[in-house]
Amino acid sequence: IATCVKYFKRMAEVKLWLEMEIGITGGEEDGVDNTAVKAESLYTKPEQVYNVYKALSPISPMFSIAAAFGNVHGVYKSGNVVLSPHLLKGHQDHAHQQLGGYNNKPLYLVMHGGSGSTQAEIRDAVSNGVVKMNVDTDTQWAYWDGLRGFYKKNEGYLQGQIGNPDGADKPNKKFYDPRVWIRAAEESMIKRAHESFESLNAKNVCGDNWPKAN
Repeated sequence: IATCVKYFKRMAEVKLWLEMEIGITGGEEDGVDNTAVKAESLYTKPEQVYNVYKALSPISPMFSIAAAFGNVHGVYKSGNVVLSPHLLKGHQDHAHQQLGGYNNKPLYLVMHGGSGSTQAEIRDAVSNGVVKMNVDTDTQWAYWDGLRGFYKKNEGYLQGQIGNPDGADKPNKKFYDPRVWIRAAEESMIKRAHESFESLNAKNVCGDNWPKAN
């Protein structure tokens, strides 16, 4: 917390947003392996969350708190994780009790490890004050799945620069051009992102004038 306070003071001067993670997100990501941590370590206590709020709020309101409520990085076999977004209400209630006032959700909360979560779990988290969700693993898979689908669909055109099912002298540049297969991967990821927009009650909140995937 002290480290975040130090840098948040500098960030506030240029109106930057700070997100602080308090607690442990399970799973493995970027070389950090938390798969063996004790289950109780995956749940941040309300008092811990409020300590972050108490330290950062005098500096600026532009911060959010990523509290652990059974989150994990990655997607694992069902039953390995007990995601408990209802616990976030306890964080809000505790902070409201300390602060008083009319706002019963004074905390901007973040959901780390959103991949693999159900729509009901995500919407429960949103209803308890989550304003941002990380969903890296599912979007990585969606990107790869789009590329995989492109290859399977056009396999006969991706075995050499010349020669395909249409003729031995036919060129294949329009199939192996990276701009083509990268776009297929991007379109698949756009579709997956849109699923999250639906779950987060954020569909078209910035308008509907953006390129759609096929």
